[in-house]
Amino acid sequence: MRKLLLSPAVFLVRLLWQTVFLAIEQVWANKIRAFLTALGIIIGVMGVTVVAAGLDGMQGFVLDKFENTGAKKMWVWGDVPDSKESTLRWNDVKPTIYEANLILEHAESVETLTPRCQAGWDIVYGKKIARNVAVTGIWPSWHEIENRQVLRGRPFSKIDNDENRQVCLINEAGIEELGLDIDPIDDYILVAGRRFLIVGVVETKEAGIMGGGQSRTEIYIPFSTHKMMNPYTGTVLAVQLVDPDMADDAKAEIRFILRNHRNLGPEDEDTFGMFVLQSLIEDFNQIAFVIRVIMGIVIGISLVVGGIGIMNIMLVSVSERTREIGLRKAMGAKPPVVLLQFLVEAIVLCVIGGLVGLLLGNILVAAVQFIPKFPLDSIAIPRWAVILSLGFSAGVGILFGMFPAIKASLLNPIDALRHE
Repeated sequence: MRKLLLSPAVFLVRLLWQTVFLAIEQVWANKIRAFLTALGIIIGVMGVTVVAAGLDGMQGFVLDKFENTGAKKMWVWGDVPDSKESTLRWNDVKPTIYEANLILEHAESVETLTPRCQAGWDIVYGKKIARNVAVTGIWPSWHEIENRQVLRGRPFSKIDNDENRQVCLINEAGIEELGLDIDPIDDYILVAGRRFLIVGVVETKEAGIMGGGQSRTEIYIPFSTHKMMNPYTGTVLAVQLVDPDMADDAKAEIRFILRNHRNLGPEDEDTFGMFVLQSLIEDFNQIAFVIRVIMGIVIGISLVVGGIGIMNIMLVSVSERTREIGLRKAMGAKPPVVLLQFLVEAIVLCVIGGLVGLLLGNILVAAVQFIPKFPLDSIAIPRWAVILSLGFSAGVGILFGMFPAIKASLLNPIDALRHE
């Protein structure tokens, strides 16, 4: 009884096995025609894999840059509305230390922040002069927000800021440019004519998506010291959020705090601006999704065109093998068996085309990485692209191979045997 139940399954497996080998034999017998027929599938699959690899690589590259800048980061600055240009000056609207402390105290979505101000000053060490160096005033929390580690020496402390100390941090590139000792801790440099003690060396961070951190001299001094040297520099608050998903909450909280403190009425425009990096990440992900959809549509059209070529060649094959079909039917082959034979042939042709396209796509992706100064460190074809391209290839074979297969299965054996 068990043998009888298994027999149909064994018969179906054997039939499929024989049909696949027969299909491969037919493809091999007409290699040039099969290659030209499957060319649309090959190009379509190669396009899917190469574009998917490039898009994934680009997305990873950009998101790494975002991460390097800080996905939880937010900036707040002063802004003069067009309607108040005659009554307000930029110095009137820049964030104050009092407002920074208000945000830290009352905004639950904010983890920490630092005010920042910057000016271009000359730096002198011995006979070495670096012109117009970016000197930035910061709080000690800057280290946490920017994730800038102190390689030697110490970071800033609260006392440095409270007492307006003339101490500074310098990056590695600055040590080289100014000709400082390998360990410059406790050396003195002149910043805008003032004598500053080097207390720490910070790593030279690679430029993030927002720029900055280039391989050049960077000097950091306490925020209060910077304002003492030039009280008119602009101030920006660099804010670190508790969680990137709380960006909207943080914007609402900070807006409420600043509007309330600045006595802005319901009809008054904001006198400050805000930007959250997470919103830029979300926008980029949406753009990447749209690109994927467009890519899928364009390459889908390419595969459909290839499928039409498959259907055309299978119709020609049915016409050429009409006597063979009649002979098989005369010997007892059922219409479903004939249908399966030609359907599997179309699927095999498409899958072989898909495999060739996948191989060419891998070769092209590997070759691209040898381009000098190629910005992406490594790109690879994602698994979803492999599954999608091969699955779509098989689907094209089924869709466009069905009509020729049905036509072959419905042939009258007597008419088929008489076919010239």
